Amino acid sequence: MDANVTILYRPVNQFELKLIEDSGWKRFPPRLPEQPIFYPVTNEAYAIQIAKDWNVPAYGAGYVTAFAVDNVYLSKYEIQNVGGVIHNELWIPAEDMGEFNNNIVGLIEVTHVFGGA
Repeated sequence: MDANVTILYRPVNQFELKLIEDSGWKRFPPRLPEQPIFYPVTNEAYAIQIAKDWNVPAYGAGYVTAFAVDNVYLSKYEIQNVGGVIHNELWIPAEDMGEFNNNIVGLIEVTHVFGGA
């Protein structure tokens, strides 16, 4: 693994996944007005938990994505713990999404699919 990047995870629904696919698997979509923060998580177990426990009941399907982000860029954000030992995430303001996407290294990949087709 490249020491200059950090692997992050993002649980998404089928609508967000389609927008990621439409970007060529390179960008997350802009946040909606009611979504002022983008929350990538730091470990796959937490992303799986969200995809299964929240996205499947709410949308009928949940997907876990994995992607690499440049470490120098990420250093401006602190890891936030929002519960148990695995519940670590970054809080990226919506207005930073363009710059965040520009610092994704490589492609966004789907690692798990729950529910759905």
